[in-house]
Amino acid sequence: MLHVGLAILLGILVGLSLGALGGGGSILTVPALVYALGENPHEATAASLVIVGLTSAMGMIGHHRLDHVRWVSGVVFGVIGIVGAFAGTRLSRSVPSNLLLGLFALLMLVASVLMLLRSRPRPTAGAPAPASAGGASAGTARGRTPRGSTAGTGPAPTATMIVTASPVAPASSAALASSAALASPIAPARPAGRARSRRTVVLKTVVAATVVGLMTGFFGVGGGFVVIPALVLALGFDMPTAVGTSLLVIVINTVSSLGARASSGLHMSWPTVLVFTGSAMVAALAGTKVSATVPSARLAQAFAVLIILVAVYTAARSVPHLF
Repeated sequence: MLHVGLAILLGILVGLSLGALGGGGSILTVPALVYALGENPHEATAASLVIVGLTSAMGMIGHHRLDHVRWVSGVVFGVIGIVGAFAGTRLSRSVPSNLLLGLFALLMLVASVLMLLRSRPRPTAGAPAPASAGGASAGTARGRTPRGSTAGTGPAPTATMIVTASPVAPASSAALASSAALASPIAPARPAGRARSRRTVVLKTVVAATVVGLMTGFFGVGGGFVVIPALVLALGFDMPTAVGTSLLVIVINTVSSLGARASSGLHMSWPTVLVFTGSAMVAALAGTKVSATVPSARLAQAFAVLIILVAVYTAARSVPHLF
């Protein structure tokens, strides 16, 4: 009875995290299965894929209702990660259990740091511009006339105004256009720069997707703590959309990793897995609603602290056996 109660409690914790944050909870699944529920580490990584995959699918449904899932981008990201998922699954089979848990502890520490960095407040756009040396605002320096100003007290002439008001003989229209373009604060777009930017986005996406797939196959985690920053930085997603789309990516990666493991058999305690998964799936729907009411930064900070504590415990239990 205690075993079932623990499975339900841990499943709720994992489900809430996946639903509210789009990641983080899956990284607790393996330590929970090993230390709280007594599973073998290699079997725990396979069981984690089942739990995380089904729970992410349930959370994704809730986010889809809020229009927070970008299906095309998520499928592309997930498909790219399939190669990494198969490679990670093969590597996992040859790694001793204590080394696997030690590496997992390191992964948890990295994940917690990323979550803390992601939760830090960022400067908002649209902050008032500093005043110029002459006491005029930036808007005045660019030639915008303040309300209530008269012709005699208007702003200082801009570079373009100086060109047209010069006492020198009028230049040709082409010369004036060239001078105005040089004086414009907005530089013309460069096709070469746009092409380099696209290549950078593609490279970031491929690298991040491959790393996530590798971690999913090797550790049995979803990798949402890597997927979300990649979607925000490389594809420009806002946080709610990145969270919802990351769940789609996790589903694809876990399914591909389970397919790679199926050839050698999926050995796990199915009753424990089903109880854990059921409670996690219900909690994932609740986590979706929590994400709409509680600031995600607060949730991420609290969960990062929990992950650090679990990482320290996992390292203390596994690392000494390596020497």
